[in-house]
Amino acid sequence: MAASQGVFPGYGPAGGAAGLVQKIELRISCKNLPNKDVGSKSDPCAVLYVKAGEKYKEYARTENAINTLEPTFTKAITIDYHFETVQHIRIRLYDIDNSTEKMSDDDFLGQMECTLGQIVSNSPFSKPLTKKKGDPIPGCGITITAEELKEGCEVAMMKFGAKKLDNKDFMGKSDPFLEISRLQSDGNWQVVHRTEVVKNDLSPEWRPFTLSIHSLFGAQRDKPVKMAVFDWDGDGSHDLIGEFTCTFDELCAALKSEASWPCINEKKKAKKSSYKDSGKVILHTLKIQREYSFLDYIFGGLQVNLTFGVDFTASNGQPGTPSSLHFIDYQHPNEYMQAISAVGNVLQDYDADKMFPALGFGAKIPPHMVESFEFALNFNASNPFCAGVQGVLNAYVNCVTNIQLWGPTNVAPIINHVARFAQDAQGWERQGRGASAYYILLLLTDGVLSDMDNVRDALVQASYLPMSLIIVGVGMADFKDMNLLDGDDGVLKATNGQPVKRDIVQFVPFRDFKHCICWAE
Repeated sequence: MAASQGVFPGYGPAGGAAGLVQKIELRISCKNLPNKDVGSKSDPCAVLYVKAGEKYKEYARTENAINTLEPTFTKAITIDYHFETVQHIRIRLYDIDNSTEKMSDDDFLGQMECTLGQIVSNSPFSKPLTKKKGDPIPGCGITITAEELKEGCEVAMMKFGAKKLDNKDFMGKSDPFLEISRLQSDGNWQVVHRTEVVKNDLSPEWRPFTLSIHSLFGAQRDKPVKMAVFDWDGDGSHDLIGEFTCTFDELCAALKSEASWPCINEKKKAKKSSYKDSGKVILHTLKIQREYSFLDYIFGGLQVNLTFGVDFTASNGQPGTPSSLHFIDYQHPNEYMQAISAVGNVLQDYDADKMFPALGFGAKIPPHMVESFEFALNFNASNPFCAGVQGVLNAYVNCVTNIQLWGPTNVAPIINHVARFAQDAQGWERQGRGASAYYILLLLTDGVLSDMDNVRDALVQASYLPMSLIIVGVGMADFKDMNLLDGDDGVLKATNGQPVKRDIVQFVPFRDFKHCICWAE
């Protein structure tokens, strides 16, 4: 029994694409969206759907723009483009007025349908937005730019500040933010980054951020980028304080000479002959480094080690009942078995020996039926390894029939278990005593974690190690708290306030992808 490849709709062998694949980045902007709010403007979000079979499935979303009918979304969407395959996509705009993940309770603003090839070959690609039944929405349109995303590219870590900015507020001081735009082939500017807003400060210091050199300048580093400083307003009508343009070389030179750029407001300059500037922007930090791709590491000898972690808490339901998430039916594998096989078959190709530690938590285990949150599925504490994905499945089935589901859902022990191996590997590498290794923990759980504070502390420490965590949510539980772990709600912090060094968590609700998995005996 094995899952087919092509877990995600439209990609890999299951989607029929086996030729040239390019990773591209889509950036979206809209104009004249319908206003669905009373007393303010819509808060739009763009949702990209990819056609799989006869249905469109959600693929990705932009950020939620606040109080605007002409959003320029800064969050780009990365997608694989298959040259020889017709990839139908749909983009829908919604007015987001609540914190739920579903879109059915948000106001629909408009949509467009096309193929990915149309966007790539006509970038920037513009099209009117329509209602769901295809009727046009007068004056309402969308523009999408596509650009090849090159892996292993150079990135720039930058920190900007400003001094003596103009005050745009009657009560108090300006609330400035910095917006960076790149020049497109059609001569228009495309926003690629916005800093946070610094409230009530005419000499703000913005937090450091990282952008790829390619996203800023493309293949031509002598292209200018535009830096614009705005005064944030709650109604979305942000006031321009001033702006300037510069090139990559000028950025590098400015850092060496501690130079600054005057912010120029052309309207104000035209009215006052004595006008000089509206403040200055200062580049405090610029560090250029190469960001290596996954293949760079694989070709360089990186060893990937995959560990499975399975939730055996009582909330899964007693295994002997068909409604249980752990019910064993070989003709219709349960979601834990499907997830182990689907994700394991993807990742096992990068594990050299294909011997996988498989752990469980939240059950009473033999021989003494003592509660445990870190036990081997094969009940061999000294050797928890299973031969291949099928070996993990065999151990899982045997485990289900010999344990008593218990609780609570504590996963920090398993995270720390894998982290210890990652720490040992890091020490060997630093001493030059072995090839580099990376550890992936695939954690399968049916609900909210009971030890969230301990998990946060464990993940912050693990973020300094060669380790990542993939959480697969099994069943129909509400997994919204998982967004805290994978960074969707901001930077994850430990209970003492220490932030993660890097984002190492990816959460996936299995229900969103199980329809794409085919099974064969």
